[in-house]
Amino acid sequence: MLRDNCLVCNSKNIEEIIDLGSHPFADTFIPESKKSMADMVYPLVCTLCKECGHVQTKYSTDPNARYSQTDYSYTSSNSSFSRGHWDSYANEISSELKLPKGSVIVEAGSNDGYLSEQFAKMGYQCLGVDPSPYMAELAKKRGVKTIVGLFGKETSEEFLKMHKNAQLVVANNVFNHSDNPVGFVEAVAKILSNDGYFVFEQPYWLTSVKTEKFDQIYHEHVSYFTAKSAEKLLSRAGLSVIDARVVNYHGGSLRIIAQKANKPSKAGKMIQEENQDGLFNVETYKRLMEKIHSQRNVFLERVYKIKQKNKPIIAVGAAAKGNTFLNFYNLDKTVIDYVTDSSPHKIGKYTPATRIPIVSDEIFSKYPEVYALILSWNLKDQLLPILSKINPSIQFISPEETG
Repeated sequence: MLRDNCLVCNSKNIEEIIDLGSHPFADTFIPESKKSMADMVYPLVCTLCKECGHVQTKYSTDPNARYSQTDYSYTSSNSSFSRGHWDSYANEISSELKLPKGSVIVEAGSNDGYLSEQFAKMGYQCLGVDPSPYMAELAKKRGVKTIVGLFGKETSEEFLKMHKNAQLVVANNVFNHSDNPVGFVEAVAKILSNDGYFVFEQPYWLTSVKTEKFDQIYHEHVSYFTAKSAEKLLSRAGLSVIDARVVNYHGGSLRIIAQKANKPSKAGKMIQEENQDGLFNVETYKRLMEKIHSQRNVFLERVYKIKQKNKPIIAVGAAAKGNTFLNFYNLDKTVIDYVTDSSPHKIGKYTPATRIPIVSDEIFSKYPEVYALILSWNLKDQLLPILSKINPSIQFISPEETG
């Protein structure tokens, strides 16, 4: 179904800016039992709202299909880098906001409960909300009580039956998954105490455009926030931006802290930069699409020269963004021999649509000559020494380095 209106301001003044073809759900990895079943694919197209600057997917998909039909495989504790980020996040937020011990914290999209667990260790009362029954079970093992469901009106009402209010609501890399961001932020305001805080973090659209990284676009990511659209959205629920910054996660993420207090927005400087960089100009995206198509053509020429020599190519990082890349480049199991990952929730499964088997990094030790394509580019600095230790003869290739 087409989205004819902006999800943030309801304007019909939206224009198509990105078209990556048809893709499956990027964060759904396929178990052996479903290997022979066809994946549903949908057009992966983004539109820009000319009124508020919001970017969103043009076609809607069923959220239950995205998160519940197959066990969700992404865990927020999947790497030492991720764990380090969430450890720092918990410490920074606790220190900055000076929340009293015993404060109630709600994590929307709590995943395996890792972040909530860190807050709980500090003496806070934590409750998770997540649509994946599988992730809720993992969180339960960490001692994090979790409401299974999409964060919104119903789950907020369920929360209020257990607690009066929350002093903090956090939503990291999940607010952008919501098909109803206005309802989401209204639910936040409903459960938040008058002096409470809402903190959310997700990949920053300006960073994606400036670095020409299209692979964080996928069906699970319904919205791609700018500071401009975030400010507009929060205002619809009576929330004000009291801090906005870019943090080093997922290659550059937008972190916003908001409150009910009627204060002047602190997003002005970031919005000014977004305007200066042409983020709301359709011509910016025409140039971007030309660049990524050209880059794909040059890179594929190199890939097929390698395959003509019968040399293996192994991709590194079974990540959602990696699946967007593989499907856009049409790199399936006939071209890429394996995808490696460290997560036990992914090893033994297959990539969606492309059906590449997922194995551990040790596979590199079996080849005297092998090429590696790092899909989790945001973890490149951490991955290179690990892979080189396994096999010093690995030759690394990437679309940015086609020499």
